[in-house]
Amino acid sequence: MRDTVYFLAFDGFVDWHAAQALCEIRRPGDWRLQTVGFSLQPVLSMGGLRVLPELTLDQLDLDRAALLILPGGHLWEHGYGEEAVDAARRVHAVGAPVAAVDSGVLALARAGLLDHCRHTGNWPGQIDSQVSTYAGADQYDPQVLAVSDGGVITASQLGSVEFAREVIRTLDLYNASDREHWYRLYKHAVPPPWCVGATTTATAVAA
Repeated sequence: MRDTVYFLAFDGFVDWHAAQALCEIRRPGDWRLQTVGFSLQPVLSMGGLRVLPELTLDQLDLDRAALLILPGGHLWEHGYGEEAVDAARRVHAVGAPVAAVDSGVLALARAGLLDHCRHTGNWPGQIDSQVSTYAGADQYDPQVLAVSDGGVITASQLGSVEFAREVIRTLDLYNASDREHWYRLYKHAVPPPWCVGATTTATAVAA
């Protein structure tokens, strides 16, 4: 039963990029969210949050894995994190999706997961300059902030809302209409139709 979403935390991970996605994963209560680390030692996020991993990358339960999320961080730009690269390969090989934001996309490139699927990142040329084995440049889409293809979700550092939308779609959270209303609310501050009446009433009372 694939019911567990794994989120990788490490020193300096970018905590805000996947925050909305994590909140939406937990909201329905149907998914188990576990924080995984390179070790079980506490780590400090880029924003200063201290996080204690629940398990290490070699302890992932591949039978229960529904999604592996790799956030951004300077770690990837220095070529570190080979254990996560291997974990991404293993999760994807058993048929579960993997996702990355910002420089976390470099780990998926090192895993060879971007060579044959449409993907995006921070800017054209970044992956080529960081990953010598990358062979997916012709699949890179600079026109989107996030995209899902072939069991792989990738997103720019500017696409946290789009990233969350792709995660929501991949895990089939909410129906298609509600997903679109969710996106319009958090991206464009357009409330869903069922909230318009309440908003109007509250405004009138305040006046």
